[in-house]
Amino acid sequence: QVHLLESGGGSVQTGGSLRLSCAVSGDTRRTYCMAWFRQAPGKEREGIATITSNGGSLLYADSVKGRFTISQDNAKKTLYLQMNSLKPEDSGIYYCAAVHNWCTLKVDMYDIWGQGTQVTVAS
Repeated sequence: QVHLLESGGGSVQTGGSLRLSCAVSGDTRRTYCMAWFRQAPGKEREGIATITSNGGSLLYADSVKGRFTISQDNAKKTLYLQMNSLKPEDSGIYYCAAVHNWCTLKVDMYDIWGQGTQVTVAS
């Protein structure tokens, strides 16, 4: 079984940067796609970036293209999300997720989730 643990959230000013990490543990042999999602208060969870185990299938939500970068360090079994030029609308709980399937930004396709880390961007 795969376990995910996010870290790196916090509070920043508009225009600032944060780097989120997701430590992956357990049996990852069946993990093919990793992704970041976020959920703002009162809103549905949305997919923002994906990456396959071999570094391919980089997908980004339009709202974060050019500002966020997903990456991974397979040796460290860690997934990252570099977030630059942060805006107040980027605030929310950020989750990493995994699935043994093709990459997609659809929430319902993922069956392994971390507990989330809070990101707050002050205006």
